[in-house]
Amino acid sequence: MKKEVALAVVTTTAATVVVVVTLVRQYWKQKKDRQWKKCQQIIRIFARECATPVPKLWEVANAMVSDMEASLSSDEARSCLNMLVSYVSPLPTGNEQGMYYGVNLRGTDFLMVCARLGGKNEPISDFYKEEISLPSNVMLGTSQELYDIIAVELSKFISAHPENNDETAANDKKLGFTLSYAANQAAATSGAAIKWKNFSADDIGGKELVSEINQDLEKHGVNMRVHALVDDTVGDLAGARYYNKESVAAICLGMGTNAAYVDTAQSGPIWRGSLLPNSGEIVISIEWGNFNSCQLPITQFDASLDAESSNPGSRIFEKLISGMYLGEIVRRVLAKMAKETALFGETVPPKLLIPYLLRPPDMAAMHQDTSEDREVVHEKLKEIFGITNSTEMAREIVAEVCDIVTERGARLAGAGIVAITKKLGRIANRRSVITIEGGLYEHYRIFRNYLHSSVWEMLGDELSGNIIIEHAHGGSGAGALFLAASQNPDS
Repeated sequence: MKKEVALAVVTTTAATVVVVVTLVRQYWKQKKDRQWKKCQQIIRIFARECATPVPKLWEVANAMVSDMEASLSSDEARSCLNMLVSYVSPLPTGNEQGMYYGVNLRGTDFLMVCARLGGKNEPISDFYKEEISLPSNVMLGTSQELYDIIAVELSKFISAHPENNDETAANDKKLGFTLSYAANQAAATSGAAIKWKNFSADDIGGKELVSEINQDLEKHGVNMRVHALVDDTVGDLAGARYYNKESVAAICLGMGTNAAYVDTAQSGPIWRGSLLPNSGEIVISIEWGNFNSCQLPITQFDASLDAESSNPGSRIFEKLISGMYLGEIVRRVLAKMAKETALFGETVPPKLLIPYLLRPPDMAAMHQDTSEDREVVHEKLKEIFGITNSTEMAREIVAEVCDIVTERGARLAGAGIVAITKKLGRIANRRSVITIEGGLYEHYRIFRNYLHSSVWEMLGDELSGNIIIEHAHGGSGAGALFLAASQNPDS
């Protein structure tokens, strides 16, 4: 009897354990199902808010055209676009010959370039470039310290890559100088105002800038004078014009973004006057990173990024399309999923909460991972965020978020290109070459494909052939030397 009772107790206990285990499993399964549904809900809402169908792209393009025209029409017009005019004229014709030098000053370094131009239908040769990092004491110091290091390094660079004797007199020793941030000019040889974003030296004034740089070059024995001073997107446009006279705009799509285009000197009353160039053309730097419109597809993640940035309320377009911010938007979406859906486990990975850890090359690598189990995504999550336990499902989610953010950014950039072409009245019956420079466009294949397809979708088969998109010649900063060549009256 006792054995029978004991057996019954054991049986009952075992059955209870089975029931408990089953209930626990059901609980965890239901919890995982709820988390997965929540994850899918976040993705669906985010994708819907980021959507850029063709009608939306045309709304963005038309809004940008309106802002461009408003900014050009009057100094008093309310527009988020600066439309900085550059009277650097003429632009290269492709006939320029000889050895030319340029400097591209960036946030934490500067690039020196030189090349020998062969003239019409001849390739350039002896192309050299050298990048110099700026010490922190120079970045925090005076403009004089900045000029000194540029002059010293340029002297070494010219000595290493000298002109031929017969080129020295002919080229009149012009030096092209470009800035990787806004440069508003009253003339090619005397800047009107320079906005320095990354230097504390506030004694830099527009007209004084060119003069002071030239004085420093002379002091250090550099027999060369700055003649063309513009932002680097204008330099890219000058380089594009050297190769193709139908080049009408240049776009920078890298960590930052900007666009410049060629317009008629009569395009807006605020530019008319004694400073009009003889060629009848002016180059305008749109500063399109500042563009903002209610038509832009902005999500809660973009709003929080902007609010927590160093410049809230400004550079909205840049925060949607440039390499500096794409990875950060992805990180913010993944962090929300990690908190609310345990995408990477019950504990949120600490590094996932650190802003700006995800950079464009890593984002592109994850997005473009075609391996069966998304092994590249797994490795990048481990390397960047310390996530070692990602499931295959989680890795698919990561790739999908990257795709949504990239598609939106690239298609908005495409809408900007169409806007410029529409502003010039060239969509219907004129061929326009658009040059694009920057690592985001050059190295992020899916971004590049989305951009091209957006232009085609907006214009259709009949008109899309009128816009030719090309990669910039010579890479970042090379435009400075083409500017030097075009400003030489003897070239």
